[in-house]
Amino acid sequence: QVQLVESGGGLVQAGGSLRLSCAASGRTFSRYAMGWFRQAPGKEREFVATINWSGGNTYYADSTKGRFTISRDNAKNTVYLQMNSLKPEDTAVYYCAADNTEWGNTPRNSYEYDYWGQGTQVTVSS
Repeated sequence: QVQLVESGGGLVQAGGSLRLSCAASGRTFSRYAMGWFRQAPGKEREFVATINWSGGNTYYADSTKGRFTISRDNAKNTVYLQMNSLKPEDTAVYYCAADNTEWGNTPRNSYEYDYWGQGTQVTVSS
């Protein structure tokens, strides 16, 4: 069983920054790819960013590239999402997800992930 707990969401003005954290427990965190997704009201869940097991490979959605940075600290079993230059359209519930494939690369589809956190709300005001 894997538990993922997100934190760091909140209310921020457009142009501001937030850093989300996702703490993982229950298995060998360092062997698995991790991802961030988001879901705005009335919209489908969408991919934000992903990072492979070592942290050496990352991939971003076009809408977040250049503004968001995903990283991980395997010693702390934690993955991060640094969000800069936030826009009102970034408002959503942000979810952390874990792949169940050992030594995987950078999965970009929600169906490729096996474990999900409960989500953290990010609201960007204009």
